[in-house]
Amino acid sequence: MSRVVVPCHVKSTVALQVGDMRTSQGRPGVLVVDVTFPNVAPFELQEITFKNYYTAFLSIRVRQQTLMHTPAKWVTCLRDYCLMPDPHSEEGAQEYVSLFKHQMLCDMNRILELRLILRQPSPLWLSFSVEELQIYQQGPKSPSLAFPKWLSHPVSNEQPAPRLEGLPDPSRVSSEVQQMWALTEMIRANHTSTRIGRFDVDGCYDLNLLSYT
Repeated sequence: MSRVVVPCHVKSTVALQVGDMRTSQGRPGVLVVDVTFPNVAPFELQEITFKNYYTAFLSIRVRQQTLMHTPAKWVTCLRDYCLMPDPHSEEGAQEYVSLFKHQMLCDMNRILELRLILRQPSPLWLSFSVEELQIYQQGPKSPSLAFPKWLSHPVSNEQPAPRLEGLPDPSRVSSEVQQMWALTEMIRANHTSTRIGRFDVDGCYDLNLLSYT
């Protein structure tokens, strides 16, 4: 399936002081990144890619267009997705991440805005963020790779002519081979017919099942 990048505007990061996320140095444990699409109609989101930078958990909320005369609503579609399995090591701290729509908790159609909620509860990492953020939607459908029927089953007037004259007709050769195979099976099934044209143990020649001594 093809995909195309959706033009977007990534707003400045907003730091939050939330409960026990606050450290003795006053470092925020939660960051919010809003993404808008000012020149794009509501679309169906297919994939989100970014490079992580010491973010431990990621949540995603989307604002979706609703029915006429009703305000658009925010919906949580990903909650506390783990980007760093071990807070005491750097595993996953600077890896590229791809999130697809089938991993989300809600439908990803009619998207108007996107909000990333980054969380790093460990005081070991003084700063965290996401970089190189890209949003993708489904691109134009590619043509079918299946062969047309006229390629698989050419009509009689499109059958290729033999390259050299005098070669046997492939269809005729095929039918003759099938006849020979059927005759062989009949001979195997009827053991007595194997004596046709052969000498028996007494030295008498048996032809067409008529014995001559």
